[in-house]
Amino acid sequence: MSTALTALAGRYRTCDVTGLKVNRDSELLIRANAVVAVVAMLVGALAAVGLVLTRWQAIHLLPADMYYRFLTAHGLNMLIFWVIFFEMAILYFAGPVVLGCRQPAPKLAWGAFALMVVGAVMVDFMVFTGRADVLFTSYPPLRAEPNYYLGVILFAVGALIAVSLFFASLVVAKREKTYAGSMPLVTFGALTAAVIAVITLLHGAAVYIPTWLWSMNVGNIDPEVYRMVWWGLGHSSQQINVAAMVSVWYLLGGLTVGGVVVNEKVSRTAFVLYVLFISMASAHHLLVDPGFSPAWKIWNTSYAMYLAVLASMIHGFTVPAGIEMGQRLRGYTSGTFEWLRKAPWSDPGFSGLWLSLVIFGFLGGITGVTLGTEQINILAHNTLRVPGHFHATVVGGTTLAFMGVAYYVLPLIFRRRVAFWGMARIQPYVFGGGISAMAIGMILMGILGTPRRHWDSSFAGAPFPVEIHPASELVQVLFGIGGLLAATGALMFIAIAVVTVFFGKPVTAEAIAQRASGIPQGVLKLPNQVHAGPVAEQLDMEGVRGTVVLVAVFFVCFIVYYFTNWKMLSFLWKVG
Repeated sequence: MSTALTALAGRYRTCDVTGLKVNRDSELLIRANAVVAVVAMLVGALAAVGLVLTRWQAIHLLPADMYYRFLTAHGLNMLIFWVIFFEMAILYFAGPVVLGCRQPAPKLAWGAFALMVVGAVMVDFMVFTGRADVLFTSYPPLRAEPNYYLGVILFAVGALIAVSLFFASLVVAKREKTYAGSMPLVTFGALTAAVIAVITLLHGAAVYIPTWLWSMNVGNIDPEVYRMVWWGLGHSSQQINVAAMVSVWYLLGGLTVGGVVVNEKVSRTAFVLYVLFISMASAHHLLVDPGFSPAWKIWNTSYAMYLAVLASMIHGFTVPAGIEMGQRLRGYTSGTFEWLRKAPWSDPGFSGLWLSLVIFGFLGGITGVTLGTEQINILAHNTLRVPGHFHATVVGGTTLAFMGVAYYVLPLIFRRRVAFWGMARIQPYVFGGGISAMAIGMILMGILGTPRRHWDSSFAGAPFPVEIHPASELVQVLFGIGGLLAATGALMFIAIAVVTVFFGKPVTAEAIAQRASGIPQGVLKLPNQVHAGPVAEQLDMEGVRGTVVLVAVFFVCFIVYYFTNWKMLSFLWKVG
């Protein structure tokens, strides 16, 4: 018995900084998934450089066939492989590590990881060898070779197993009573992401298994049915990102500045709204399809979807409000914005969090709600405004948040000091500034009529005349420079992560005591240890007025952009 207990104890370590009980199996799974995620980001970032230099008409680098091949690879590696591998790492952290329980079925978890890796490699091999030039959406009648679809299926099965093991860890933690009280908010947010992931992956099975058979000339595929079911995968997969991203926001708020949760019940309710309504936003990709009734389109993109928008707006208030309260509890109580001015802007974890929050809200959120309005959608459908929107959400929001938390994963999980610390401190600004400029450029190009996906923005040699506003060429400069800056920021992050993991100096008690380079300030002194006791008893009457001002600015921007689009629509209809 004593030998068994000793062996069990050897499978855990206690984090010196957070005090969390870290299961060895979970720690290794976090490391493996995070490393492969970064490799997928490298593939996607390199493809992105080719795409930017091709859509920038003054350069127009790639021929048509290579452009579409790179576009397929970029979408799959950035929208699927990078974020989902990293999200699996988040689930292994938010479940067994946060709850302090053992990793259920570690051998099965490694099997799931192997399936995901094999599937991703198969997909990339098929794409880069020219056997799957079908873009991210792979709409029929475009047809790839069977192993492309099989690779996607294997990846999805592996991800579904990993998600199931997260659910199992919640059961194990509850039965073995490894935590007291209610489920931590970070874990609850990860649970939301996991539930959405199940919905998403089931849509993937429903669409890709028949398509795989169709690619082998077994059965037929109805293109309209394919589009409807596929977007239950394609768009909902990005809603996994939203739930995971918001969970990371709450986590980083606590780690970096001692951010508190303003009202846990309200935050949990917002996560539940995600589960119930966020997948309905998938319908905005189908608003010009003739096979769906106006009632279906309006219901999915207005009345019901707005409840998911409400959830994002709740988080958009509670996260910065929690940061403001944490800062005020630490003594930054002067005026409306001292808490923000004196925030740790040189900490890449905090800057990544804040830039993610702002870019996602102002660029991604405002444009997303506008695109999801049935009448306005006709202005933007299949223009560059659509990828401009989701580059602001998935890249400027989710990817930047994941980069920010990686700067804490490296010292806390990999136990390595962050390499190239000076570069790491500016990396979120390079990446965030670049992706903001790129997204704004794409949105403006879309407003001026530039189509999405098209290899040649000038339509040279087209059999019919196409007029693109001359200002589009000027906006392309903003798009191109922003895209290259974003790719530079991504490559900076990859270099930092790779060198840290394989060659980084270890994080020791002595290094923390000496405040050595490469250790984020939140690790040097965990902010949550700065204050204790009920928040209401410590917070003065200033409240969160700074956050209220920021939210008011957001609403003004939202109203101006939203109603500007209605005005543009009236021009299209020749009204007024």
